[in-house]
Amino acid sequence: MKLKRVVVTGLGTINSLGNNLNETWQSLINGVSGASLIDSFDTKDFKTKFACTIKNYNPLKYFRKPVARKLDLFTQYALISADEAVIDSYLDLEKIDKDRAGVIWGVGIGGLETLTNEIKAYVLNNFIPRFNPFFIPKIISDIAPGHISIKYDFRGPNFATVAACASSANALVDAFNYIRLGKVDIMISGGSEAAANVAGIAGFNAMRAISTRNDDPKTASRPFDVGRDGFVIGEGGAAFILEEYEHAVKRGAKIYAEFIGGGLSADAHHITAPHPEGRGATMVMKNALDDANIKYEEIDYVNLHGTSTGLGDIAETKALKNVFGEHAYKISISSTKSMHGHLLGATGALEALASVMAIKNGIVPPTINHFELDPRIDSKLDFTFNHAKKRKIRAALSNTFGFGGHNVSVIFKQHQ
Repeated sequence: MKLKRVVVTGLGTINSLGNNLNETWQSLINGVSGASLIDSFDTKDFKTKFACTIKNYNPLKYFRKPVARKLDLFTQYALISADEAVIDSYLDLEKIDKDRAGVIWGVGIGGLETLTNEIKAYVLNNFIPRFNPFFIPKIISDIAPGHISIKYDFRGPNFATVAACASSANALVDAFNYIRLGKVDIMISGGSEAAANVAGIAGFNAMRAISTRNDDPKTASRPFDVGRDGFVIGEGGAAFILEEYEHAVKRGAKIYAEFIGGGLSADAHHITAPHPEGRGATMVMKNALDDANIKYEEIDYVNLHGTSTGLGDIAETKALKNVFGEHAYKISISSTKSMHGHLLGATGALEALASVMAIKNGIVPPTINHFELDPRIDSKLDFTFNHAKKRKIRAALSNTFGFGGHNVSVIFKQHQ
């Protein structure tokens, strides 16, 4: 069968760099760090005292108090991001066929804050089980797409993807496939996460996965730098309106970019460490490129997973050269995690959003906080260190990798 074409017609986000798409994009191209000291709980006894948290967040700006109390932060961020994307798409919700509109959302952890607070209350209440009746609906990952579908009455496919840090990129690929197979016309897809809390920080500290550069949080996320000491936890959400091309054209929609391919793979190596030679990363990029049916030389920008971890950054750059050969040196690459941090299950969607905006605006966002390149990493690669640069981008690839060896790559191209 002939596959349908898929385009991006709406975007929305809330994260440490901005409470909407425009604020986020301006921060990205200006090289702003979203990292700051945590003020939501006492970090005195924590090895890490900072994260990329949303600034001045007030749920009552977006939700009535009784509603906000029933929603964990990750679901709040999902609804806020989706709402901006829907508005941005100019969808006429009274005219579309809602049986052919769905929601697929990526969440890596879910309601960690709610889970922590409820168990803490249970212990403080002498182990008397007086749990909130909304406890379970607040913590489960699939509640986010559930709430989105209820709000917009989208009655098509509705589920959550869970693949650790690759969750939201996986959601985008699934949504893309439903549309191009002709099953639906419109999908809201993306991801959200809210793990910059007691359990999240303490858990990743125990793994020695996150930076402890408490004296200088804004420079703590240092992808590819010799001084990197782990990633920085971020929080927020990012949403896409994905639409079948003819459907979008018929209603006169603006089109950011065309979604042309997605690839998945597994490292099959280790629960947290990447394969040292980038085996899974190599395979996933090749899978995405083959799926997109695009010449490798047409990729002008790659948003690397680039977490600022010792092993991951080295393995991914090896994989990039494995896939692209000499063309790797002609590609502009960057890790926007250096600015917005690692949003765990939501990071793939936010970095895909950055890639789409890079195509639309002809600007490569930078990798900030570069001081000295790790000598084990090829210095001839174009990392776009510290400053954004203008460049026509015909097509962009975005990588997302997760604990458990989950790998996802997505590819967008300039819409003509």
